[in-house]
Amino acid sequence: MGLYIEALIRTDPELLWERTQEPALHQRWDLRFTEISPVPGGTGDGQRFRYATRVLPFVTVAGTGTNAGERHRADGERVSALRFASPQRLSLPAEGSGYWRYVPTPDGIRFLTGYDYRTRWGRFGAVADLLVFRPLMGWATAWSFDRLRLWCERGISPARSLAYALGEAVVRVALVVAALPLGPAAVLPAALAALLVPPGPGPARARRCRPRPPARTTAAPPPLLTRLERP
Repeated sequence: MGLYIEALIRTDPELLWERTQEPALHQRWDLRFTEISPVPGGTGDGQRFRYATRVLPFVTVAGTGTNAGERHRADGERVSALRFASPQRLSLPAEGSGYWRYVPTPDGIRFLTGYDYRTRWGRFGAVADLLVFRPLMGWATAWSFDRLRLWCERGISPARSLAYALGEAVVRVALVVAALPLGPAAVLPAALAALLVPPGPGPARARRCRPRPPARTTAAPPPLLTRLERP
């Protein structure tokens, strides 16, 4: 899989499963989606769903997908897998697939994902994906995972977590703006402080998540993924 993100979440496995598998709860914490809704008529191993992402105030990119989960496994892990596709030319990803793993450890649950997709728009799309879209998706996934962690561990709702993040961003920008009249000697320290001062406990932060598998481990997709039909 092209993208990998992992978070350690100290919470009840049933709570984490519910907040990641229930579409109405999933869309609350995942920055990548504005709407996720089940579609009646799932077949085989998969349940069909519709997703939508608002990229501009009046522009929404939508698609469909199929997902399935294994809640009780002999190794104690839980897994879910999905395939997705969008027919809209505005959507850079044409189709893709991914998985979630829920790995119990003495310190908490290793909640991790791996996913990849095929782009459209030819060579321009490939370059745009490499330079802009894929890094943005990696950041959005990690930020969303930490947002989920705060919700499960500390009871900070996704809406509050977003409000904290926006408020902190406003404070950091205001610090730099306030230093502008004082000249470069004041702007540089203000900018460094805005960039380097750690966030408070409320805002989500992508850096708290692991962007690649631990050493000497692999990120192979579960066999469940191969059984899913394309949407």
